[in-house]
Amino acid sequence: MSLLCSLLLALALAAAPGVQGACPAPADLKSEDGSRTCAKLYDKSDPYYDNCCAGSVLSVGPDADLPYLPSDWANTASSIVVAQRCELTVWSRAGKGGKSRKFTSGAYPRLEEFRKGILGNWSNTIAGLYCRCY
Repeated sequence: MSLLCSLLLALALAAAPGVQGACPAPADLKSEDGSRTCAKLYDKSDPYYDNCCAGSVLSVGPDADLPYLPSDWANTASSIVVAQRCELTVWSRAGKGGKSRKFTSGAYPRLEEFRKGILGNWSNTIAGLYCRCY
């Protein structure tokens, strides 16, 4: 019985939020010209962490204030990475309405794992954001 408990514990730790998977490290977030990037949003995630942070990418610079995301990005982000010494605040409705949540520095490969109220989660529900670095 203790072997089964140990196996279940190992599986739970492997699937814990904060596991980086294929996502870039927060320290590696930079734009092509070398300037700082506050956060990156990805439109693909997967039950397997190694397949997360894939698909199209929306890079957000420091002090980016987007109460309305571009139409092709509204409610499509399913993975995010926030750079070191940065904080990303997201809203579930355009114009910074609805529920909000702050994500600190780190990789969040599966937004399905982050609750938004009783029945919802943050995957495919980000409609506005503000990213700041300090």
